[in-house]
Amino acid sequence: MGPADLLFRPIRIGAVEIPNRIVLPSMTTRYATREGFATDETVGYYRARARGGVGLVTVEMAAPEVAGRHRFHELGIYDDKFLPGLTRIVEAIHAEGARASIQLGHGGSRARRAVSGTQPVSASSMPVPVFEIEHEIARPEAMTESRIDEAVRAFVDAARRARTAGFDVVELHASHGYLISQFLCPAENDRTDAYGGSLENRARFGLRILTAVKAEVPDLPVIFRITVDDLFPEGLPFAEGLQVAIWAAEAGADAISVTAGHYRSVPGAERMIPPMAYPDGAFLDYAAAVKKEVQVPVIGVGRLGNPAVATAALAEEKLDLVAIGRPLIADAAWPEKVRDGRPVRRCLACNHCVNNMRGGNVLSCVVNPLTGHENDFREESGPRGRRIIVIGAGPAGLSYAALVAGRNEVTVVESESRAGGAFRWTGKAPLFNDVEAADGTFEAYIDELERECRRLGVGFRFGTRLTRDSPLLAEADTVVLATGARYRGRTGPLVRALLRSGRLKSPTGRRIFADPRLRALFYHRARAATGASVQRELGLAADDPREVIVIGDAAAPGKAREAISSAFAAALDTKVEFRR
Repeated sequence: MGPADLLFRPIRIGAVEIPNRIVLPSMTTRYATREGFATDETVGYYRARARGGVGLVTVEMAAPEVAGRHRFHELGIYDDKFLPGLTRIVEAIHAEGARASIQLGHGGSRARRAVSGTQPVSASSMPVPVFEIEHEIARPEAMTESRIDEAVRAFVDAARRARTAGFDVVELHASHGYLISQFLCPAENDRTDAYGGSLENRARFGLRILTAVKAEVPDLPVIFRITVDDLFPEGLPFAEGLQVAIWAAEAGADAISVTAGHYRSVPGAERMIPPMAYPDGAFLDYAAAVKKEVQVPVIGVGRLGNPAVATAALAEEKLDLVAIGRPLIADAAWPEKVRDGRPVRRCLACNHCVNNMRGGNVLSCVVNPLTGHENDFREESGPRGRRIIVIGAGPAGLSYAALVAGRNEVTVVESESRAGGAFRWTGKAPLFNDVEAADGTFEAYIDELERECRRLGVGFRFGTRLTRDSPLLAEADTVVLATGARYRGRTGPLVRALLRSGRLKSPTGRRIFADPRLRALFYHRARAATGASVQRELGLAADDPREVIVIGDAAAPGKAREAISSAFAAALDTKVEFRR
């Protein structure tokens, strides 16, 4: 058995056998209707991850009652009217051989009145800062004991609906500052009754829900997902989080899903979903500590998208199942590719998916424009039987080459000595997509993309500048210009020198770069597209018999997402407007 084979051994959660150790965790997509009904996009998104080889697909958080809804376009489960759509999702997941779970989560104080149409409730009435499209201060109503009973009943009814829809498992969301977490968190629970004060009292609400679901829907395995450390001084500390995880296992949880972080984490809420500057396996030690204390499977999460890291976590028995969220947005076929030893499209951990969604948009991805468009076209669409020259080996050029290779004869020509272009410099800037940039992230993405191109038979000519009389150009049916953008005037060498020096990451550099106007100048306005000038240099006239395609920054300087999206659109010959 090879190391990666550990990922593909079956495991049981309760009475349900999961075909492998890979879990898609709950991530809100906003593909549902405003009222919460599943759409074709919802079904297509989950079907694609199941088809890609995920063992357990966890459908996004759904509130057990209206008062728990915290986002527009949040999937609904609080009423039987949602059952037809939920059933469609389950059927799609099952048809691809995966098991289906759904996360039952209540927003509590973070369930905005504008969304739910009702008064937010929580453990206590203390004001709470909330960001959902816009910042506001939520003022929840402290739940009475009868209101707590009502919420427990709502969770049980939602679990019963999940079973009716065909879900194999449900997950209780006791994490990240939502309602159960609000009861656990000392900073958000100042009650003096049986639900406040001691840890045993603060844990009572979540454990009541767990035991009630197990008692009333006994044939439905339950995963208890818990933040074991809120990561801020007044929050739930790890020693207490570990104890609650142990109690949950003793109370009947069929698996414990271990995470960390809270909307109030220090230095920021990003710690819940660690971006690229955080280490791989950011929460592995938490999972390992819980695993030592419980007799049920432990699911770990947090920067596990590197197949080697995920496999090592299993080999070292730090967890039993690997939850990878953002990497499965970046590449729905991550499990299938890892199993076959193929390169995966690496997630940048730039948190575009999370932050863009929280800003009111649907879930989307910088490196995978297909996310949310799974029903619109197939990856195998596009040109066939052509001799294609791609000029430029940046992310746009490599993406185009990887998508059309295998059905065409493709050669990538790059003037530099290696692939990546200006993208390899990105990690030396202070920020990427509003998170701290890190060198290794961009290197890994480019290296894997180049490896995939080579696996598919793409030829590479590095250190080469084509001229209009180059035989390679003369023999091409299609010429793709992915030559990127250049800095205007003579500022290019200065910019590279600044990046190389590291000064932009100094405290002063970070302060200056925090200005979005300066970032827009640095990335866009100070740069000029090269496509038209290269086209003239190579004698590629408008009436040229060869097909000429200009993509990425060579067409218009912009963000990486726009550049990569243009490559996908050209390679897949689609007029679909990719989600932003």
